[in-house]
Amino acid sequence: MNVVVASLVEPLQVPYNCYSCKKSQIKKNPKCVMVASSSSGVGSLVIEANQDQQQISTSTDTPTTTLSSVAARRLILLRHAKSSWENRSIRDHDRPLSRSGQLDAIKVSQNLLKLGWIPQLILSSDALRTRETLKIMQEQVQAFLEAEVHFISSFYSVAAMDGQTAEHLRQAICKYSRDEILTVMCMGHNRGWEEAASVLSGVTVELKTCNAALLEATGTSWEECTQAFSLAGPGGWKLQGLVKPDTGV
Repeated sequence: MNVVVASLVEPLQVPYNCYSCKKSQIKKNPKCVMVASSSSGVGSLVIEANQDQQQISTSTDTPTTTLSSVAARRLILLRHAKSSWENRSIRDHDRPLSRSGQLDAIKVSQNLLKLGWIPQLILSSDALRTRETLKIMQEQVQAFLEAEVHFISSFYSVAAMDGQTAEHLRQAICKYSRDEILTVMCMGHNRGWEEAASVLSGVTVELKTCNAALLEATGTSWEECTQAFSLAGPGGWKLQGLVKPDTGV
């Protein structure tokens, strides 16, 4: 596993498709619930998806590339697991996971594995609760341990800035990804992660702790996918579903 601690340039200080200001551009997301029984005894897997979506791929195979090198690019936006507030003297950046958060991190890693959404590149906030979420996921699923990992300090601060996160994630993905990487996971915080998922997909997305939004776009490169979104506006990425730790909706 290749782990790099890095910091992007400061988030852009210009208006950017602000989720809180552009709700009129985001259509409500009608949802249906698909439940797949688990044979591992962990429980059922609940995915929320658009009504017009027929099926979420559960293949463990990496999305294939066509002769023209156009491929499905998968983006997982994962909010960290629930953190502990037992010690109020600890600064927010250093709060650890609670016991329930630790259990949720185990479940969501197993659920992503069942769906075949395994990242080859992980970009994560450097906050302790985010690091601990990833560590537990790596301990549970070997494939997460094999991914390239970069801890990006600005992921922590950008999440608190209205309308900044989607563009900041675009910059990070273009900086660290390569064309052969087809699945990227970005780990961070609300309100930014929830806002980014909504802006990128064009539908309202709610991300509670340890929830992941599964987004997909098609292109010959990550830069092409993200640039296409910038030109087209909200909705450039298709929301394939939401992954939650358990069956609670």
